[in-house]
Amino acid sequence: MDTPFAIGGRSFESRLMVGTGKYPDNETMVGAIEASGAEVVTVAVRRVDLDRSKEASVLHHLDPKRFFLLANTAGCYSAEDAIRYARLGREAGFNDFVKLEVIGDQETLLPDVQGLLEAGKVLVMEGFKVLAYTNEDLVTALRLEDAGCAAVMPLASPIGSGLGLLNPFSVRTIKRRLQVPVVVDAGVGTASDACVTMEQGVDGILMNTAIAAAQDPVAMAHAMRLAVEAGRTAFLAGRMPRREVALPSSPTEGMLD
Repeated sequence: MDTPFAIGGRSFESRLMVGTGKYPDNETMVGAIEASGAEVVTVAVRRVDLDRSKEASVLHHLDPKRFFLLANTAGCYSAEDAIRYARLGREAGFNDFVKLEVIGDQETLLPDVQGLLEAGKVLVMEGFKVLAYTNEDLVTALRLEDAGCAAVMPLASPIGSGLGLLNPFSVRTIKRRLQVPVVVDAGVGTASDACVTMEQGVDGILMNTAIAAAQDPVAMAHAMRLAVEAGRTAFLAGRMPRREVALPSSPTEGMLD
């Protein structure tokens, strides 16, 4: 039997979280989110119009009674910026949860670990429930947990790369060592990537580009939903041992020579 997927005192049925960026239009975005079955939907505070009354705004199309809207600090390159936009999101009507991103390099979009820890500590002290996007480094993950983050979100591979899970050992190690939920964020490219990622035992996956940039985002969102469920079920079932020699699948006792 599975355990509940809970972060910061809030429980969710779906272990798939999705973003709202890069879609060709808002209609496609809504269709994909619905097909994904996701309850948690991230919104980049820095990049969207926070006026829900405007039809062009992403928020106009997302019912906060239906979806748990998670503000994120995407596009922030310093702790100060990330803190500012987290506060802005809360003032604009978001909840106390925030997906914290502090980017350290414009080309790779890899996180700035020092800035991430600095911003995380400040926001935790201000009552935020911080979900911290980070690299797949165990020491950083442990420090984020010690800082009071509600969840740690190691990348599978760089944002928007679609390269899939590059370092399963590190992700498994982070999951094994941390007490808070571990949600893999960034780099998943297709359904098989999502399934393999969930088979590592992580609590969930957050993705955006893999769905939004697909030729058919709605169909891909449905595929991702099934893949996350399949990967989680396979992890709970426990895979067979790997062997370097063949082993007959049929019984051999009683067979005639």
